[in-house]
Amino acid sequence: MPRAAAAGLVVGALLVALLAVSLARPAPVSRALVTGIFDDAHILDGDRASTFDTLAELRVRLIRVTLWWGGPKGVARSRPPADATDPADPAYDWAAYDRVVRAAASRDIEVMFTILGTPSWESGSPAWNRAPRAPADLRDFAAAAARRYGAGFAPDGEDVLPRVRYWTAWNEPNSPVFLRPQYRRSRGHWIVQSAIDYARICNAVVQGVKGASAGASVACGVTAPRGNNRPGSARASVSPLVFARAMRSAGARGFDAYAHNPYYGSRSETPLTPPARGPAGQPPTAVTLGNLGTLVSDVTRLFGRVRIWITEYGYQTNPPDRLFGVSWAKQASYLRQAWTLARANPRVDVFLWFLLQDEAPLGRWQSGLLTVDGRHKPAFAAFASLQ
Repeated sequence: MPRAAAAGLVVGALLVALLAVSLARPAPVSRALVTGIFDDAHILDGDRASTFDTLAELRVRLIRVTLWWGGPKGVARSRPPADATDPADPAYDWAAYDRVVRAAASRDIEVMFTILGTPSWESGSPAWNRAPRAPADLRDFAAAAARRYGAGFAPDGEDVLPRVRYWTAWNEPNSPVFLRPQYRRSRGHWIVQSAIDYARICNAVVQGVKGASAGASVACGVTAPRGNNRPGSARASVSPLVFARAMRSAGARGFDAYAHNPYYGSRSETPLTPPARGPAGQPPTAVTLGNLGTLVSDVTRLFGRVRIWITEYGYQTNPPDRLFGVSWAKQASYLRQAWTLARANPRVDVFLWFLLQDEAPLGRWQSGLLTVDGRHKPAFAAFASLQ
């Protein structure tokens, strides 16, 4: 064995041993890590009483909920409001979200709203994953939402609504699932159009929320863990580090936290595993928990020492997913490892697990703490022990 390779193995073994020791005991930190769940299917659309009883049993402190501006569940999906900044405008339908914030408050759980989806009357497209033509319209909607859930607003004939302090702008804008187009050709060159559009989305949400609700915290980014950086391909997407740099160049600013979803790449990866390097030994394009420090460094250079929110993380299980799932025991172990890594990082304030309960049918996400039929996986007890 070459001497350099042998030395590398020794250093690698030492690093693994040090990480194992750090995971064996709580990390010495001076601030709390807010831990919670993201599961719209059950929190927003499911049986609220049962779901929130389960969340309380898990000692969940924060839930993330998609607050749809447009799309099939949009607050303003049907028509533009006469006064977009007025939460009582008759064009708005907040009923589903009012119920969620009240149910959460009754269990001492806070809510993080993710503003997502452009109404067709605003974008000119039937697809909700298009950028608004006028970012000011999104700003005004964000202001209306922040006023409604900013403390002190009472709908006609009802009690005052609980306050929402956590907000994010969009979800995974570096993926074509959530924002199109990802690239645009201009003067013979490809530009990252999604980052340009997203900078406007980010700024609109920041201005709307922070202008209407003192003390609210807003995160931008909310990036997917990987992207192919292949403009012109059938499903072009942007890697998170490239996207962060492009959104900075496009003028994104003023947010309190940078959010990221650092999912693993394959079932052979633990939370500690760094992503694979690119072609010809280039640095990895993915950002998982295994190289989260790279994202933190880039975010610091680009945006200053903003906080870092992990807004989605999870491991799918086998059963039922034989392709991407790990065993139930590994899921519980990886949950503890991931949370410990997040808690050890002084910049990370939020850690959200995806999902509460497996999705049906098979082929969708199976990272729940509960099976489809409600059985507890070992990860359920592991999550409840984190607080």
